[in-house]
Amino acid sequence: MDEEYDVVVLGTGLTECILSGLLSVDGQKVLHIDRNDYYGGESASLNLTQLYKKFKDAEPPAELGRDRDYAIDLIPKFIIASGELTKILVHTDVTRYLEFKQIAGSYVLRDRTVSKVPSTESEAVRSSLMGLFEKRRARNFFLFIQNYRDEDPSTHNGLNLDSDTMQAVYNKYGLEAGTQDFIGHAMALYLDDSYKQKPARETYERILLYTASMARYGKSPYIYPLYGLGELPQAFARLSAIYGGTYMLDKPIDEIVVDNDGKVTGVRSGDETVKAKKVIGDASYFMDVKGESRVKETGKVVRAICLLKHPIPNTDNSDSAQLIIPQNQVGRKNDIYIAGVSSSHNVCAKDIYIAIVSTVVETSAPEAELLPAYKLLGQIYDKFVSVNPIYEPTSDGKDDNIFISRSFDATSHFETVVEDVKDIWKRVTEKDLVLEKKTEPEINENN
Repeated sequence: MDEEYDVVVLGTGLTECILSGLLSVDGQKVLHIDRNDYYGGESASLNLTQLYKKFKDAEPPAELGRDRDYAIDLIPKFIIASGELTKILVHTDVTRYLEFKQIAGSYVLRDRTVSKVPSTESEAVRSSLMGLFEKRRARNFFLFIQNYRDEDPSTHNGLNLDSDTMQAVYNKYGLEAGTQDFIGHAMALYLDDSYKQKPARETYERILLYTASMARYGKSPYIYPLYGLGELPQAFARLSAIYGGTYMLDKPIDEIVVDNDGKVTGVRSGDETVKAKKVIGDASYFMDVKGESRVKETGKVVRAICLLKHPIPNTDNSDSAQLIIPQNQVGRKNDIYIAGVSSSHNVCAKDIYIAIVSTVVETSAPEAELLPAYKLLGQIYDKFVSVNPIYEPTSDGKDDNIFISRSFDATSHFETVVEDVKDIWKRVTEKDLVLEKKTEPEINENN
């Protein structure tokens, strides 16, 4: 380990693996190290034995079937079909290592009823989400979004997306609070309502992304890799290796080595030290750098992995679904997300369903905050609950050449992860990440 590397990457979470793949393609000399003996870090997928060992220190019940049938995500997230992660997968050609299946539907809770988020105009007309007059108002709103052109004032209807708030746009079309809930939280995918007081531009773009993703494959805007999300970090690790990146798993990190000015010079494992011009990693590796933490805690996420013996109720017996409980529907400040997958995604045994519930912690009793979701799941065979801190770096890395990724949030998609990737990329390379369009991922419709 006497060599010097342009970049040493610590941890094999998805953010780190995407960056090591992209940096290797960019011609940088990359060494990637993880203290674990598996890929994925906190975004790994576990087999049944690993799951029960991690959460309960017990053996799994024999009736659940074989270990090899399970790949259960620790962090539940779906991929938006036209989103930023899809663009990176396509740009890097990592799709050749992966196979995707569509998520069957996106649902939202409104007035204690689970309803499908409409994917077509005919579904919108039949939807129980809105009454007759509200459907007309909503139709006018969506026509406005669809037809808006910056260069054509006749499409603006007196609104300016860069100065008018999203609340002003909702008010213009007279949309009810419940309709605002499903647009803002199930389509624009905001975690809370603070977006309403900000300029409408970002929400407009998020709705367009949702509708474009929906149009791409129909049914829902989400896709998901067969064999679980743990396949994603491994695919980017393969990409890095093809371009000369070196990987070391099961390698403890004992010290981030810095010089007298506090600038990183390398990484020590036991009595071996590798030299590095720059170091990238997840927060867990930077709790103590010369007696000082380089990260701060900004909140917590509570997650529950639930094993069911039935599909999520009221989702049309779907093999997979996203179900969003908007904050206002249950008197909270943050939404609750449910991500459901099954054996058709090669992540569990036949007739078993996995529903992972997550939200931002607001009280001193985190699991109790998931009760509204548990009620929607019906009988739960077993569940595995965790509360994880959300960390972010205390500096941008420009002074010490240490670049730290943000923890995974409670959102049920990867858009915030890719924002972090792009941000770190720009700070490390001092250039924007430019993604070229190639062919889109193939969707497996047979499983």
